[in-house]
Order: sequence, then C-alpha cells, then structure tokens
Amino acid sequence: MTSFLLQITTAATTAPADTAAAAANAQATAAAPGLSLIDLILQGGWIMVPIFLLSFVSIYVIIERYITIRRAAVNPDSFMAGIRGLMVKGDLQGAKLLCAQNPSPLARMIEKGIRRIGLPLKDIEASVENVGKVEVARLEKNISILGIIAGIAPMLGFVGTIIGVIKIFYAISTTGDFGIAQISGGLYTKMVTSAAGLIVGIIAHVGYHWLSIMVERLVFRMENSAIEFMDILQDN
Repeated sequence: MTSFLLQITTAATTAPADTAAAAANAQATAAAPGLSLIDLILQGGWIMVPIFLLSFVSIYVIIERYITIRRAAVNPDSFMAGIRGLMVKGDLQGAKLLCAQNPSPLARMIEKGIRRIGLPLKDIEASVENVGKVEVARLEKNISILGIIAGIAPMLGFVGTIIGVIKIFYAISTTGDFGIAQISGGLYTKMVTSAAGLIVGIIAHVGYHWLSIMVERLVFRMENSAIEFMDILQDN
C-alpha cells in the first residue's frame, strides 16, 4: 500500500515538471528569431553583389531576347503564298509592299531578293543569304552573354566558398577554439555564395540553350522560305 502511494506521489510530482519543461521549450522555440531570406543573403558577404548583378543581366537578356525572337517569328503562313501570287502576276511593287507590311527577318530577306530581280539568280541568292546572315546575327545578339554568365557565376560562388573557409580558419586561429561560434560565419558564406552562384549559372545556362533553340527553329523556317523564293524565280 505504501509503495502504491509513493508511485502516485512521484507521478503527480513529475507530471507538472514535464508540463513546465515542455512549455518552456515551446516558448523558447517561439522566441527564437527566424532567419529571413534577406538576412541569409547578407550572410554571403560582398561576393553576393557581383552574383546578383549577373542574375539581373541574365534575366534581362532572357526576357529581351525572348520578346525579340517571338516578334521575329510572327509571320503569317500566307506570306509566302501572297509573294508567290504577286510575283506570278508580275506585280513586284505589290510584293515589295507586302514585305514592307511584315517587319520580320524573313520579309526583309525576300524584299532584298525582289529588289535584285533582273540580276543572275546566283547574285540574287547571294544577296538573300547575306541578308539572312545579318538577320541571324541580330537574333543571336547578347545570347552569348548568357553562356559567359553560366560559366562565371558558379566560379564566383566557389570564390565565396574559399572566402568562407578562410573566415573559419581565421576565427579558429585567433580564438584558439574550434566551436560553432567560430565556424558558423564561414559556413554561411560558403553555402550561401555556392548556392547563389549555382542558381544563377543554371538560369543562364537554361536561357542560353532555350534561346538558341528558338533561333535555330526560326533560321530553319527562313532557309525554307528562301529556297521557296528561289524556286519562284526559277519558275518565272
């Protein structure tokens, strides 16, 4: 009986203590300051500045080139059919007007060929090809910058990793203590800069290949249209 009473007394004493400890832990957890994204970025140090600049340049180039390529690719399917019909009728002025109404690389190529009608076919073809090369160069403008950023951004992240390691060893050497307080700052710099550099590099890499594929598809359409235009000249 006495043993049973002792167990009840011990359980009654332990329960409030456990409840108090759980409440204290919950309060401490709630009071612990959270680490915001901005604070986390600031932990990366000055190396984050060039990484962010590269990210802004990447996003700007991707958006600007995407809009430009999309506009260049907008060309009615009836454009070449209209050119064929006008040239069969001998209405060169109408064909030039149709080209002028379609501000696209393809229309500028065809217009150049129409203006060279009367010259040998080889000269017309050469003129069309030259205009095509100029138009492709315009479409590919600044895309190579993304390739450069894709290589530089991860390297900057690696530089941040080296800086973080240097911070860790410097803190250990000055304090003589190998603890969390000595290594936390350097670890923040290592991980934040490495992650940021890789993210920017991935964005630039994907953007580079995505835009290159868009340009290749447009160039393929332009080449087919140029061949069709030369066929029209040969038939007439």
